[in-house]
Amino acid sequence: MRARYGVPLAVTAVGAAGLVYAAGIEPRAFRLRRVTVPVLPSGMRPLRVLQVSDIHMVGGQRGKQRWLRSLAGLRPDFVLNTGDNLSDPEGVPEVLDALGPLMEFPGAYVFGSNDYYGPRPRNPARYLLEKVQGRHGLNGNPPVVGAVHNPWEDLRDGFDAAGWQNLTNTRGSLKIEGVSVELTGLDDPHIKRDRYPEVAGGPSDTADFSMGVVHAPYLRVLDAYTADGYPLIVAGHTHGGQLCIPFYGALVTNCDLDTDRVKGLSTHTSGDHTSYLHVSAGCGANRYTPFRFACPPEATLLTLVGRED
Repeated sequence: MRARYGVPLAVTAVGAAGLVYAAGIEPRAFRLRRVTVPVLPSGMRPLRVLQVSDIHMVGGQRGKQRWLRSLAGLRPDFVLNTGDNLSDPEGVPEVLDALGPLMEFPGAYVFGSNDYYGPRPRNPARYLLEKVQGRHGLNGNPPVVGAVHNPWEDLRDGFDAAGWQNLTNTRGSLKIEGVSVELTGLDDPHIKRDRYPEVAGGPSDTADFSMGVVHAPYLRVLDAYTADGYPLIVAGHTHGGQLCIPFYGALVTNCDLDTDRVKGLSTHTSGDHTSYLHVSAGCGANRYTPFRFACPPEATLLTLVGRED
């Protein structure tokens, strides 16, 4: 009898342990990644950029809030928030409180779909099905009906009051110790709110350095930024695949980006141009799928340095 039931019991125990880890341990194992990106003009001093993304704040997430506040100790030159701050319509005050110390630094932001709309329960297997069918977000799927509307205006007003620049289908600029940094942003392509023609034309001649900022790294957006000559594009949205297979990686990206570039630094080529692309795995998850496996929550400190000749 012992031999007959030993293997199924062992498999069940391993599965239960994996579920406990994915739901209760790894989602709280916050970490900072440090990446060096050679994109600045020769002779320009390095710029330290803190990217936070996909916070997906739910009320009561005190550990996440403490960790986000602690990031101010890095003293970045500026902060980029690449969207999906909310997973709870009541979460705006906690997001603003958690990001309060970071909002003492120059910064800018774009929104993601979960800033505008509340999440719904969803079978994770649908992400695999949509990948096979080539459908992602509203790009090929029917419009969302009956969605919960988040109070994104309150979030916007809080960021704006702190002096962070709203990059919703527009350009912004920051002055960092005499260095002019141009930021060209888009609204979320995942729900077809991106309007690239409104910001097209490439980097301005008056900026010392220019970069693109977007929530979801859809290929149409990466192609446009790269063809226009932006040396760096930053994005979030993918959660790094969220549930990954050890020694293999992500199964899905929740957009049309390939899984090889689901997180971290890579490149993107369009025409004769190549840009660096950084995709953050983010530090949260949808409140209905609060799991992470082999993909810890993160923020990234990007150190921009002179180009390699």
